[in-house]
Amino acid sequence: MARPRAEQFFAALIGALGLACGLYLLKCLWTLTPDGFSSLSDRLPYWDFTNLWGGTLMAEKGNVAYLFDAEAYRRELRLILSPLLPDQEWSYPPSMLLIGIPLARLPIFAAYAVWTSGTLLLLFLATKPLDLAWWLRILLIASPAAILNVIFGQNGALTTALLLSGLLLAPSRPIIAGILFGLLTVKPQLGVLVPFCLLASGNYRAILSAAATAVFLVVTTGLLFGFEVWWLFVTETRPLMTAILEAPFPQGYQMNAATIFMLARSFGLGLAASYSFQLIASMAAIVATIWLWRGKMGVDHGSRVCLTATLALVAMPYGYIYDTIPLSVAILYFFVNSRGLLPLLGFAWLYPVFNQQIASSIMPLGALFPAGLAVCMLICIQRNGASPETGAADAIADASVKAS
Repeated sequence: MARPRAEQFFAALIGALGLACGLYLLKCLWTLTPDGFSSLSDRLPYWDFTNLWGGTLMAEKGNVAYLFDAEAYRRELRLILSPLLPDQEWSYPPSMLLIGIPLARLPIFAAYAVWTSGTLLLLFLATKPLDLAWWLRILLIASPAAILNVIFGQNGALTTALLLSGLLLAPSRPIIAGILFGLLTVKPQLGVLVPFCLLASGNYRAILSAAATAVFLVVTTGLLFGFEVWWLFVTETRPLMTAILEAPFPQGYQMNAATIFMLARSFGLGLAASYSFQLIASMAAIVATIWLWRGKMGVDHGSRVCLTATLALVAMPYGYIYDTIPLSVAILYFFVNSRGLLPLLGFAWLYPVFNQQIASSIMPLGALFPAGLAVCMLICIQRNGASPETGAADAIADASVKAS
């Protein structure tokens, strides 16, 4: 839909600012100290990708047990990469090793280049059914959230592509969608709303396909690396990651968190209270998802998918700023298809660049943007006949007038 010239200018300014900040951060990432570490992160510039690459290398050499022994893992990783490497942990389900196998056969720089460019390409392709202009999809893979994902060497572009593609294909290609959802189990927290989407829409073929794919991944991983890796994942990796999640606030890594749970922790709340707030947010996201996907709702499919991907960020208790690429997709989609909310969309688009400074000086506010956008767009859809076309800002204003 056509935008007023002032809004077009504002959007172009936001896009240019985000791109400039992202390119500056990438330049800092690849400004290396004499020991080969990044001046931005004080780590190897591949950052978390070193876990996928190094962990798979260990597993292929017959040392898969190192992945579930933090001290042995760190010792071996330092032998492979650098004796100065800070502490790192293997945090993925063992099925992630299947993705790492082809990458571990390459030198780490080449593997990182293939991983980064390949996952961004998948994200670009996954957004094609949303009917966004090609240049907007290029802007997406250069968005602040995507660039932060690249800087951290993380898997957000891949998992967002799997989630979006699965949701977009679910009504018309349920078997393929189920396969994509099964692959998404390498990062299960991002798919927390998927079962509710499929149940609400009665898409049992996609459910069966997803379950079969997940079983296939478990069996294949077990055949390659031993079925005990799954028991070790449950008994060693999961408790370790829970301990990291529940560590006293503040920790350095918690500044990159983007969940209601961590926002509650930043207010000084204990674990029980923080989990309670996260549970409320997760239940609200589940209810909204069921409402969106039930057959009687006339929500256009693009809005349904983008809202569901945004609600997934609200629902998960374990997530970081580099996981927020689904929000960037929703921002672009709703900018193109809805009126109003331009300031919120702009701030949410730029927030990942400034997250570290804001979180360190105030608190980790990253969870507020997906929650705020989801609430506004749900109001818009509900108030305007299940269509985003008439604008969230108009709907919210009208609701406020009537309430008063």
